[in-house]
Amino acid sequence: MPFLSWAGSASAAAYWQTVGLLLLSNVFMTFAWYGHLKNLAARPWWIAALVSWSIALFEYLLQVPANRIGYAGGISLAQLKITQEVLTLAVFVPFSVFFMGQPFKTDYLWAGLCLLGAVYFIFRGA
Repeated sequence: MPFLSWAGSASAAAYWQTVGLLLLSNVFMTFAWYGHLKNLAARPWWIAALVSWSIALFEYLLQVPANRIGYAGGISLAQLKITQEVLTLAVFVPFSVFFMGQPFKTDYLWAGLCLLGAVYFIFRGA
């Protein structure tokens, strides 16, 4: 398993710090990108943009340090990106179903399986 190779390394702490910060960053990102569709639908687009940008500030305050910690800890650029994509789907699916009231689709499972393949290929040489 690709992640197990991180368990005994000095960069394991950097990896888990990165994952935690990226997970929180994704929560802010998802609300910034899509929350306005529910909460600000009746408002002009520029108000939604200002609110979204305000939320996105917190996304970046978490995402930038996450990527710096991870990269300095030995996580490659490609590994950072794939980790980000996995976390994006992990945050988006519950947001879509529980906050936006969208039906759960099996396509989410297929997308998740594809991302697991991406994780395998990006982390297999780690």
